[in-house]
Amino acid sequence: MADIDARAASTYARKATDERPLRGYATVMAVFTTAVAAAAGVAKLTGKHLPERPSAFDLALLAVSTHKVSRLITKDTITSPLRAPVTQFESPAGSAELNESPRGHGVQHALGELLTCPFCTAVWVASGLGAGLVFAPRLTRFGMGVASAVAGADFLHLAYSAAKKAAG
Repeated sequence: MADIDARAASTYARKATDERPLRGYATVMAVFTTAVAAAAGVAKLTGKHLPERPSAFDLALLAVSTHKVSRLITKDTITSPLRAPVTQFESPAGSAELNESPRGHGVQHALGELLTCPFCTAVWVASGLGAGLVFAPRLTRFGMGVASAVAGADFLHLAYSAAKKAAG
């Protein structure tokens, strides 16, 4: 099995410019799958049920809050100490954001990729918030509302700055 894994990884990475940490990715996916399965198991044991269909309001709130929280985790200057063990600083990215790159090999590199990619992290954030809507909907909606308000404020700050620049 190890030979097949090594051969598959070698063949897969042949055209890549850097080594692809397939085992690291598999580990990260296994953690995600285990977390989702555990949440589903706990929901079943506690009698919690998924809604028939999410409301349009919940979907909109989930989308905006997932956007904000995933950017906060992956790009915000203030959360850089959380990413530092698996990333390397590259440059400021403007508006209190940073450009960072993954470092290391294996799981460290895979986590670095996850924690520098808002698109990748959004899957984890949306899943966590979705679980929150099942287990603690009131608290989760409150938190999503706060994150959505911050996202709205971010867009207003950027619009204000752009308007000042255009006027001046």
